[in-house]
Formats: sequence, C-alpha cells, structure tokens
Amino acid sequence: MPRQSASLTPEQFRVTQQAAPGRRFATRSTASKRLYVDIVSGEPLFTSLDSSTSGCGWPSFTRNQWLPGVMKRDASHRRPVRTEVRSAAHGDGHLGHVFDDGPRDRGGLRYRINSASLRASSRWTKLAEAGYAEFVPLFKPG
Repeated sequence: MPRQSASLTPEQFRVTQQAAPGRRFATRSTASKRLYVDIVSGEPLFTSLDSSTSGCGWPSFTRNQWLPGVMKRDASHRRPVRTEVRSAAHGDGHLGHVFDDGPRDRGGLRYRINSASLRASSRWTKLAEAGYAEFVPLFKPG
C-alpha cells in the first residue's frame, strides 16, 4: 500500500490512493477559466472549458485532452460495473469514472471526477507563473 504523502489531506489520500469514493457536493466550481490538474502529480487533466453540469454531485467534464490515463473495469462497491479513470503519467491515482451518458453534441462522454483528486489552477492569466504556460492559449479571448 502506498504511504500517505505529506502533501495530501487524509481524504485526498483515501480517494487517490485507495480509490475510496469522494464526498458528493464537495465540488469546486468549474465555471471559470481554469486548468484542473492531478492533485498527486500536477499533470494537466481537464479545463473548465470542458466542464459539464450533470447534477451528480461531482465535477463532470466532457473530454480530457491530456489524460493518457488508464481506464479499467471497476466492479467495486457493490455497484454495476463501471470504467475507472486513473492518472497514468506520474500519479497513478484514482480520479473517478467515465460514463457514456454525457452531452451527445460534445462527444457523449462524461468524466465524473472526484473533487479530492483535482487541484484548480489559478485563473488563466496566472498559468504561466504556475508552470503551465503552454495552456494559456486555450483561454485567451479571440
């Protein structure tokens, strides 16, 4: 079993390292121009541009542009079989699940991600300072 990182809260550790379900309605806002990164590794995962309102209580996104993640069958928690999404490049943490009931006009997928596995970047105007300069063009007007 992985050791708890000093930088993770107990809930972040349970969700990302032990695949525990995160708390519902602990959702951070995904309405502003932000980049969402893996809480463990800092790797880019989603943008607020691809957020979707699903009413499920967890942040939802319609696509990921960078997640080289691992999708694996998840039959845990006495629920129907689902597809788990894990970060792969560095963190290998549990992020959430992907479903095929997302908005059809945006590809049909819904990535339901635990709030505890995400860290929101500063506003897009501060991305370069945070080491994510290559993502600034996604948010620039025009």
